[in-house]
Amino acid sequence: MWRWYLLLGIVGLLAAASAVYLLRAFHRTTPVKRLAERHKGLSWLAAAVPLGLVALMGLVNWTTMAVVVLHLVLFFLLTGLAARIVGRLRGRPVTPDAKAVAAVALTAVYLGAGVFAAFHVSETHYALTTDKPLPGGSLRIVEIADSHLGITLDGPRFAEQMRRVNDAHPDAVLVVGDFVDDDSTAEDMRVACAALGELDAPVYFSYGNHDLGYFNYRNFTAAELLGELEKNGVTVLADEALTAAGGWILVGREDRSMPGRAAAGALTEGLDASRYIVMMDHQPNDYDAEAATPADLVLSGHTHGGHIFPMGQLAVLTGVNDRRCGYERRNGTDFIVTSGISGWAIPIKTGTWSEYVVIDIEQNM
Repeated sequence: MWRWYLLLGIVGLLAAASAVYLLRAFHRTTPVKRLAERHKGLSWLAAAVPLGLVALMGLVNWTTMAVVVLHLVLFFLLTGLAARIVGRLRGRPVTPDAKAVAAVALTAVYLGAGVFAAFHVSETHYALTTDKPLPGGSLRIVEIADSHLGITLDGPRFAEQMRRVNDAHPDAVLVVGDFVDDDSTAEDMRVACAALGELDAPVYFSYGNHDLGYFNYRNFTAAELLGELEKNGVTVLADEALTAAGGWILVGREDRSMPGRAAAGALTEGLDASRYIVMMDHQPNDYDAEAATPADLVLSGHTHGGHIFPMGQLAVLTGVNDRRCGYERRNGTDFIVTSGISGWAIPIKTGTWSEYVVIDIEQNM
Protein backbone atom coordinates (compact mmCIF):
# COMPACT_ATOMS: atom_id res chain seq x y z
CA MET A 1 0.00 0.00 0.00
CA TRP A 2 2.88 2.39 0.75
CA ARG A 3 3.89 2.17 -2.92
CA TRP A 4 0.53 3.65 -3.89
CA TYR A 5 0.97 6.53 -1.46
CA LEU A 6 4.49 7.12 -2.78
CA LEU A 7 3.29 7.02 -6.41
CA LEU A 8 0.36 9.33 -5.71
CA GLY A 9 2.68 11.71 -3.85
CA ILE A 10 5.08 11.84 -6.80
CA VAL A 11 2.19 12.41 -9.21
CA GLY A 12 0.90 15.21 -6.98
CA LEU A 13 4.27 16.96 -6.89
CA LEU A 14 4.70 16.62 -10.65
CA ALA A 15 1.21 18.00 -11.21
CA ALA A 16 1.94 21.01 -9.00
CA ALA A 17 5.20 21.73 -10.84
CA SER A 18 3.39 21.24 -14.14
CA ALA A 19 0.73 23.78 -13.16
CA VAL A 20 3.44 26.41 -12.62
CA TYR A 21 4.99 25.55 -16.01
CA LEU A 22 1.61 25.82 -17.76
CA LEU A 23 0.81 29.13 -16.07
CA ARG A 24 4.03 30.61 -17.43
CA ALA A 25 3.41 29.07 -20.87
CA PHE A 26 -0.06 30.60 -21.16
CA HIS A 27 1.33 33.92 -19.89
CA ARG A 28 3.62 34.04 -22.94
CA THR A 29 0.73 33.98 -25.43
CA THR A 30 0.03 37.19 -27.35
CA PRO A 31 -3.34 38.20 -25.79
CA VAL A 32 -2.00 37.74 -22.27
CA LYS A 33 1.26 39.59 -23.04
CA ARG A 34 -0.73 42.53 -24.34
CA LEU A 35 -2.83 42.53 -21.20
CA ALA A 36 0.35 42.43 -19.12
CA GLU A 37 1.46 45.74 -20.66
CA ARG A 38 -1.54 47.39 -19.00
CA HIS A 39 -2.42 45.18 -16.02
CA LYS A 40 0.29 42.79 -14.89
CA GLY A 41 -1.83 41.26 -12.13
CA LEU A 42 -4.79 40.69 -14.42
CA SER A 43 -2.51 39.08 -16.98
CA TRP A 44 -1.61 36.32 -14.53
CA LEU A 45 -5.29 35.80 -13.76
CA ALA A 46 -5.96 35.53 -17.49
CA ALA A 47 -3.14 33.00 -17.86
CA ALA A 48 -4.72 31.00 -15.04
CA VAL A 49 -8.10 30.71 -16.81
CA PRO A 50 -7.09 27.62 -18.87
CA LEU A 51 -5.77 26.03 -15.67
CA GLY A 52 -9.09 26.79 -14.03
CA LEU A 53 -10.83 24.86 -16.79
CA VAL A 54 -8.46 21.94 -16.24
CA ALA A 55 -9.18 22.18 -12.51
CA LEU A 56 -12.79 21.29 -13.29
CA MET A 57 -11.46 17.75 -13.79
CA GLY A 58 -11.14 17.79 -10.02
CA LEU A 59 -14.91 17.34 -9.94
CA VAL A 60 -14.20 13.78 -11.09
CA ASN A 61 -11.26 13.37 -8.68
CA TRP A 62 -7.82 14.88 -8.18
CA THR A 63 -6.01 12.01 -9.91
CA THR A 64 -7.91 12.68 -13.14
CA MET A 65 -7.03 16.36 -12.87
CA ALA A 66 -3.36 15.46 -12.34
CA VAL A 67 -3.37 13.18 -15.40
CA VAL A 68 -4.79 15.97 -17.59
CA VAL A 69 -2.24 18.49 -16.30
CA LEU A 70 0.69 16.13 -16.84
CA HIS A 71 -0.41 15.31 -20.40
CA LEU A 72 -0.88 18.99 -21.18
CA VAL A 73 2.70 19.66 -20.10
CA LEU A 74 3.94 16.71 -22.13
CA PHE A 75 2.30 18.03 -25.29
CA PHE A 76 3.59 21.56 -24.58
CA LEU A 77 7.10 20.10 -24.43
CA LEU A 78 6.60 18.06 -27.60
CA THR A 79 5.11 20.96 -29.56
CA GLY A 80 7.93 23.16 -28.30
CA LEU A 81 10.47 20.70 -29.69
CA ALA A 82 8.57 20.44 -32.98
CA ALA A 83 8.32 24.26 -33.16
CA ARG A 84 12.10 24.58 -32.86
CA ILE A 85 12.61 22.18 -35.74
CA VAL A 86 9.96 23.86 -37.91
CA GLY A 87 11.31 27.30 -37.03
CA ARG A 88 14.82 26.40 -38.15
CA LEU A 89 13.56 24.85 -41.37
CA ARG A 90 11.50 27.87 -42.39
CA GLY A 91 13.87 30.52 -40.98
CA ARG A 92 11.50 32.17 -38.50
CA PRO A 93 10.26 31.08 -35.06
CA VAL A 94 6.84 29.56 -34.38
CA THR A 95 4.74 31.83 -32.18
CA PRO A 96 3.85 30.89 -28.58
CA ASP A 97 0.19 31.13 -29.64
CA ALA A 98 0.60 28.38 -32.24
CA LYS A 99 2.46 26.17 -29.79
CA ALA A 100 -0.24 26.64 -27.13
CA VAL A 101 -3.09 25.90 -29.55
CA ALA A 102 -1.33 22.79 -30.86
CA ALA A 103 -0.56 21.51 -27.37
CA VAL A 104 -4.12 22.00 -26.13
CA ALA A 105 -5.60 20.42 -29.29
CA LEU A 106 -3.31 17.39 -29.13
CA THR A 107 -4.05 16.88 -25.44
CA ALA A 108 -7.80 17.06 -26.08
CA VAL A 109 -7.64 14.55 -28.94
CA TYR A 110 -5.33 12.12 -27.13
CA LEU A 111 -7.21 12.12 -23.83
CA GLY A 112 -10.55 12.18 -25.65
CA ALA A 113 -9.55 8.93 -27.32
CA GLY A 114 -8.57 7.68 -23.85
CA VAL A 115 -12.05 8.48 -22.52
CA PHE A 116 -13.58 6.49 -25.38
CA ALA A 117 -11.22 3.57 -24.70
CA ALA A 118 -12.21 3.57 -21.03
CA PHE A 119 -15.98 3.74 -21.52
CA HIS A 120 -16.27 1.57 -24.65
CA VAL A 121 -16.00 -2.09 -23.60
CA SER A 122 -14.60 -4.48 -26.20
CA GLU A 123 -14.98 -8.24 -26.39
CA THR A 124 -11.57 -9.90 -26.70
CA HIS A 125 -11.21 -13.53 -27.83
CA TYR A 126 -8.56 -16.14 -27.09
CA ALA A 127 -8.45 -19.66 -28.52
CA LEU A 128 -6.55 -22.34 -26.59
CA THR A 129 -6.14 -26.10 -26.90
CA THR A 130 -5.51 -28.89 -24.43
CA ASP A 131 -4.90 -32.64 -24.40
CA LYS A 132 -6.97 -32.96 -21.23
CA PRO A 133 -10.64 -34.01 -21.33
CA LEU A 134 -13.25 -31.24 -21.46
CA PRO A 135 -17.04 -31.47 -21.14
CA GLY A 136 -18.30 -31.99 -24.69
CA GLY A 137 -14.77 -31.45 -26.00
CA SER A 138 -14.69 -27.71 -25.38
CA LEU A 139 -15.03 -25.06 -22.68
CA ARG A 140 -15.94 -21.39 -23.04
CA ILE A 141 -14.97 -19.08 -20.18
CA VAL A 142 -15.68 -15.36 -19.88
CA GLU A 143 -13.25 -13.49 -17.65
CA ILE A 144 -14.21 -10.17 -16.05
CA ALA A 145 -11.93 -8.12 -13.82
CA ASP A 146 -11.55 -4.61 -12.46
CA SER A 147 -15.07 -3.25 -12.76
CA HIS A 148 -14.23 -0.89 -9.85
CA LEU A 149 -17.92 0.00 -9.78
CA GLY A 150 -18.51 3.72 -10.04
CA ILE A 151 -15.77 5.13 -12.28
CA THR A 152 -16.96 4.15 -15.79
CA LEU A 153 -19.45 1.44 -14.88
CA ASP A 154 -22.18 2.01 -12.32
CA GLY A 155 -24.61 -0.79 -11.47
CA PRO A 156 -26.97 -0.37 -14.46
CA ARG A 157 -24.10 0.02 -16.98
CA PHE A 158 -22.43 -3.06 -15.54
CA ALA A 159 -25.73 -4.92 -15.98
CA GLU A 160 -25.76 -3.89 -19.67
CA GLN A 161 -22.33 -5.44 -20.12
CA MET A 162 -23.49 -8.64 -18.42
CA ARG A 163 -26.25 -8.95 -21.02
CA ARG A 164 -23.50 -8.88 -23.67
CA VAL A 165 -21.61 -11.53 -21.70
CA ASN A 166 -24.72 -13.69 -21.55
CA ASP A 167 -25.08 -13.42 -25.34
CA ALA A 168 -21.63 -15.03 -25.64
CA HIS A 169 -23.14 -18.23 -24.11
CA PRO A 170 -20.23 -19.04 -21.76
CA ASP A 171 -19.98 -22.26 -19.78
CA ALA A 172 -18.65 -20.26 -16.82
CA VAL A 173 -18.08 -16.61 -15.91
CA LEU A 174 -15.06 -15.80 -13.75
CA VAL A 175 -14.87 -12.49 -11.89
CA VAL A 176 -11.18 -12.08 -11.12
CA GLY A 177 -11.07 -9.34 -8.52
CA ASP A 178 -11.62 -5.62 -7.95
CA PHE A 179 -15.34 -5.96 -8.54
CA VAL A 180 -15.87 -2.94 -6.26
CA ASP A 181 -13.79 -0.01 -5.09
CA ASP A 182 -13.59 2.31 -2.09
CA ASP A 183 -15.82 4.77 -3.95
CA SER A 184 -18.44 2.18 -4.97
CA THR A 185 -21.93 2.61 -3.52
CA ALA A 186 -24.08 -0.06 -1.92
CA GLU A 187 -26.77 0.47 -4.54
CA ASP A 188 -24.37 -0.06 -7.46
CA MET A 189 -22.90 -3.11 -5.72
CA ARG A 190 -26.34 -4.68 -5.25
CA VAL A 191 -27.42 -3.98 -8.83
CA ALA A 192 -24.17 -5.44 -10.19
CA CYS A 193 -24.45 -8.55 -7.99
CA ALA A 194 -28.02 -9.03 -9.20
CA ALA A 195 -26.76 -8.77 -12.81
CA LEU A 196 -24.28 -11.57 -12.12
CA GLY A 197 -27.13 -13.62 -10.70
CA GLU A 198 -29.11 -13.25 -13.93
CA LEU A 199 -26.40 -14.85 -16.08
CA ASP A 200 -27.26 -18.27 -17.49
CA ALA A 201 -23.80 -19.65 -16.69
CA PRO A 202 -22.39 -20.34 -13.21
CA VAL A 203 -20.39 -17.39 -11.84
CA TYR A 204 -17.22 -17.69 -9.75
CA PHE A 205 -15.49 -14.86 -7.89
CA SER A 206 -12.02 -14.29 -6.42
CA TYR A 207 -10.95 -11.22 -4.47
CA GLY A 208 -8.80 -8.36 -5.69
CA ASN A 209 -6.87 -5.81 -3.63
CA HIS A 210 -9.76 -3.28 -3.63
CA ASP A 211 -12.70 -5.58 -2.87
CA LEU A 212 -12.32 -5.61 0.90
CA GLY A 213 -11.69 -1.84 0.99
CA TYR A 214 -8.66 0.20 1.95
CA PHE A 215 -10.13 3.20 3.75
CA ASN A 216 -13.49 1.93 5.09
CA TYR A 217 -15.54 4.96 4.05
CA ARG A 218 -17.88 3.27 1.56
CA ASN A 219 -21.43 2.57 2.71
CA PHE A 220 -21.25 -1.23 2.72
CA THR A 221 -18.96 -3.76 4.33
CA ALA A 222 -16.95 -6.64 2.92
CA ALA A 223 -19.39 -8.99 4.65
CA GLU A 224 -22.31 -7.31 2.87
CA LEU A 225 -20.52 -7.69 -0.47
CA LEU A 226 -19.99 -11.39 0.21
CA GLY A 227 -23.62 -11.75 1.24
CA GLU A 228 -24.92 -10.11 -1.95
CA LEU A 229 -22.67 -12.26 -4.14
CA GLU A 230 -23.77 -15.47 -2.45
CA LYS A 231 -27.45 -14.40 -2.45
CA ASN A 232 -27.19 -14.13 -6.25
CA GLY A 233 -25.65 -17.57 -6.66
CA VAL A 234 -22.04 -16.45 -7.11
CA THR A 235 -19.46 -18.90 -5.76
CA VAL A 236 -16.65 -17.09 -3.95
CA LEU A 237 -13.26 -18.82 -3.86
CA ALA A 238 -10.63 -17.54 -1.42
CA ASP A 239 -7.66 -19.90 -1.50
CA GLU A 240 -10.04 -22.70 -2.46
CA ALA A 241 -10.54 -25.18 -5.28
CA LEU A 242 -13.61 -26.95 -6.63
CA THR A 243 -14.58 -29.30 -9.40
CA ALA A 244 -16.91 -27.52 -11.81
CA ALA A 245 -19.66 -29.10 -13.87
CA GLY A 246 -18.06 -31.28 -16.53
CA GLY A 247 -15.08 -32.21 -14.38
CA TRP A 248 -12.67 -29.31 -14.89
CA ILE A 249 -11.13 -27.78 -11.78
CA LEU A 250 -11.19 -24.13 -10.70
CA VAL A 251 -8.81 -22.62 -8.15
CA GLY A 252 -9.40 -19.16 -6.68
CA ARG A 253 -6.46 -17.51 -4.94
CA GLU A 254 -6.65 -14.85 -2.27
CA ASP A 255 -5.22 -11.57 -3.47
CA ARG A 256 -1.50 -11.03 -3.05
CA SER A 257 -2.24 -8.16 -0.65
CA MET A 258 -3.86 -10.56 1.85
CA PRO A 259 -1.54 -11.74 4.65
CA GLY A 260 -1.20 -15.48 4.91
CA ARG A 261 -2.50 -16.38 1.47
CA ALA A 262 -1.61 -19.91 0.42
CA ALA A 263 1.21 -20.61 -2.00
CA ALA A 264 0.22 -21.67 -5.49
CA GLY A 265 1.79 -25.08 -4.99
CA ALA A 266 -0.06 -25.68 -1.73
CA LEU A 267 -3.39 -24.82 -3.35
CA THR A 268 -2.93 -27.27 -6.21
CA GLU A 269 -1.33 -30.06 -4.20
CA GLY A 270 -3.52 -33.13 -4.36
CA LEU A 271 -5.60 -31.93 -7.29
CA ASP A 272 -6.19 -34.35 -10.15
CA ALA A 273 -3.61 -33.20 -12.69
CA SER A 274 -5.35 -35.18 -15.43
CA ARG A 275 -8.20 -32.65 -15.26
CA TYR A 276 -8.09 -29.20 -16.89
CA ILE A 277 -7.20 -26.74 -14.11
CA VAL A 278 -7.99 -23.02 -14.23
CA MET A 279 -6.56 -20.65 -11.61
CA MET A 280 -7.85 -17.16 -10.76
CA ASP A 281 -5.21 -14.82 -9.33
CA HIS A 282 -6.02 -11.11 -9.43
CA GLN A 283 -2.46 -9.77 -9.56
CA PRO A 284 -0.19 -11.21 -12.30
CA ASN A 285 3.04 -11.45 -10.39
CA ASP A 286 3.53 -15.09 -9.35
CA TYR A 287 4.03 -16.62 -12.79
CA ASP A 288 7.04 -18.81 -12.03
CA ALA A 289 5.36 -20.43 -9.02
CA GLU A 290 2.08 -20.89 -10.88
CA ALA A 291 3.81 -22.32 -13.95
CA ALA A 292 5.37 -24.95 -11.67
CA THR A 293 1.90 -26.21 -10.65
CA PRO A 294 -0.40 -28.45 -12.72
CA ALA A 295 -2.54 -25.38 -13.59
CA ASP A 296 -3.31 -25.19 -17.31
CA LEU A 297 -4.66 -21.63 -17.40
CA VAL A 298 -4.09 -18.70 -15.03
CA LEU A 299 -6.36 -15.65 -15.29
CA SER A 300 -5.51 -12.24 -13.85
CA GLY A 301 -6.44 -8.57 -14.07
CA HIS A 302 -5.23 -5.74 -11.79
CA THR A 303 -3.01 -3.94 -14.32
CA HIS A 304 -5.84 -2.32 -16.34
CA GLY A 305 -3.55 -2.88 -19.31
CA GLY A 306 -1.32 -0.19 -17.86
CA HIS A 307 -4.22 2.27 -17.69
CA ILE A 308 -2.12 5.37 -18.39
CA PHE A 309 0.85 4.86 -20.72
CA PRO A 310 3.63 4.03 -19.86
CA MET A 311 2.75 2.89 -16.32
CA GLY A 312 2.06 -0.72 -17.32
CA GLN A 313 5.35 -1.06 -19.16
CA LEU A 314 7.22 0.39 -16.18
CA ALA A 315 5.49 -2.03 -13.80
CA VAL A 316 6.71 -4.99 -15.86
CA LEU A 317 10.23 -3.57 -16.25
CA THR A 318 10.53 -3.04 -12.49
CA GLY A 319 9.12 -6.48 -11.65
CA VAL A 320 5.92 -5.23 -10.02
CA ASN A 321 3.91 -7.34 -12.48
CA ASP A 322 4.90 -10.28 -14.66
CA ARG A 323 2.73 -9.06 -17.52
CA ARG A 324 0.82 -5.92 -18.49
CA CYS A 325 -1.99 -7.60 -20.45
CA GLY A 326 -2.62 -10.25 -23.07
CA TYR A 327 -1.43 -13.83 -23.45
CA GLU A 328 1.73 -15.70 -22.50
CA ARG A 329 2.66 -19.37 -22.24
CA ARG A 330 5.21 -20.41 -19.66
CA ASN A 331 6.33 -23.96 -18.83
CA GLY A 332 3.18 -25.40 -20.40
CA THR A 333 0.80 -23.06 -18.57
CA ASP A 334 -1.29 -20.45 -20.39
CA PHE A 335 -1.52 -17.01 -18.77
CA ILE A 336 -4.04 -14.31 -19.68
CA VAL A 337 -4.21 -10.83 -18.18
CA THR A 338 -7.24 -8.74 -19.02
CA SER A 339 -6.99 -4.95 -19.25
CA GLY A 340 -10.21 -4.82 -17.25
CA ILE A 341 -13.82 -3.99 -17.94
CA SER A 342 -13.25 -0.60 -16.27
CA GLY A 343 -10.43 0.95 -14.26
CA TRP A 344 -9.43 2.60 -11.01
CA ALA A 345 -10.15 6.29 -10.31
CA ILE A 346 -9.30 7.70 -13.77
CA PRO A 347 -12.01 7.50 -16.49
CA ILE A 348 -9.30 7.57 -19.18
CA LYS A 349 -7.22 4.74 -20.66
CA THR A 350 -4.25 5.50 -22.91
CA GLY A 351 -2.44 2.71 -24.72
CA THR A 352 -5.10 0.18 -23.72
CA TRP A 353 -8.88 -0.27 -23.62
CA SER A 354 -11.67 -1.73 -21.49
CA GLU A 355 -12.63 -5.32 -22.24
CA TYR A 356 -14.09 -8.56 -21.07
CA VAL A 357 -12.38 -11.73 -22.29
CA VAL A 358 -13.95 -14.74 -24.01
CA ILE A 359 -11.69 -17.81 -23.88
CA ASP A 360 -12.46 -20.88 -26.00
CA ILE A 361 -10.58 -24.01 -24.97
CA GLU A 362 -10.76 -26.92 -27.40
CA GLN A 363 -9.79 -30.49 -26.58
CA ASN A 364 -7.28 -32.01 -29.00
CA MET A 365 -8.72 -35.11 -30.59
